[in-house]
Amino acid sequence: MFKKYHIVIFKDREGGSRNLRVGGWIGLLFFLLLVGLASLCVYLWGFYTRVGVLESELGEAHKIIRSHDGQVLSLLGKLQTLEQDISRVQQFDSKLRVLMNVDKDPADVAMDAAADDSVASGAESLTGGGMSNPLLLSRHRELFLVRLHSLVDELATNVRVEEVDQQILAGLMLENKDSLLSTPSIWPVRGFVTSGFGRRRAPLAGSTAMHTGLDISNRIGTPVRAPARGAVTFAAWDGAYGITITLDHGNGITTRYAHLNKALVKVGDYVQRGDVIGELGNTGRSTGPHLHYEVLLNGTPVNPMRYILN
Repeated sequence: MFKKYHIVIFKDREGGSRNLRVGGWIGLLFFLLLVGLASLCVYLWGFYTRVGVLESELGEAHKIIRSHDGQVLSLLGKLQTLEQDISRVQQFDSKLRVLMNVDKDPADVAMDAAADDSVASGAESLTGGGMSNPLLLSRHRELFLVRLHSLVDELATNVRVEEVDQQILAGLMLENKDSLLSTPSIWPVRGFVTSGFGRRRAPLAGSTAMHTGLDISNRIGTPVRAPARGAVTFAAWDGAYGITITLDHGNGITTRYAHLNKALVKVGDYVQRGDVIGELGNTGRSTGPHLHYEVLLNGTPVNPMRYILN
């Protein structure tokens, strides 16, 4: 096998030939090279096939992860809606407590505050805060799922606490039914709130001043209704307020309705919640058709939104 071999090359046109002498070990080396190349091709083909399979599996895994992320985000959206519902219930609870003059347990207040940012922090955990490292992102997803379960437990606890609170308030409301009927708890007129309670830049004077009520805009003639039962103590022109009505609801609470187009009640009348007492107008010092609505507690203006429930 390791003998010397002669390779003869003939030239057709010239008729000559060329003799090459090759050692046997070169032939063996060439043969081994061919075997190595063939083996390498087989290995590379197998590797290429495995890469294709892995890419396919990775694509399926990404689809599953995206599907799971979509489901989690959907659940997150439902939890956010639930949290908003609970927040509305808590705000309604707070207004009822103002009406009933009942303070909330400080422990409940602290628990409500602790749960406020739960959903937002959970969403950031899901997205990984912009991280591109797959391992860190996976870890954040795991932490988010743990936080999600904790959030569900917190919301469930809040719901149970609110149920108990509502039952307590329901009992108090039955005991104080007469007081509630005299509390201004509904909107006096339909429309758009164009100016709220608090300091503002006065539209006519241009300077900053305290706005002692709510400005609710609508068409002239829109019915103005009593937000609670009470006695009419004033129904006439009142300077810059224009045509104005004042109701005394008892317990130190009075309400004022200014810039009316017409007063439909007179001093001494007794009205019930929902009764029409006047028409929205543009009388007095006014920049447009609206109702200026005030709630006064022992003569001091307070935010009417504290009392409005609907």
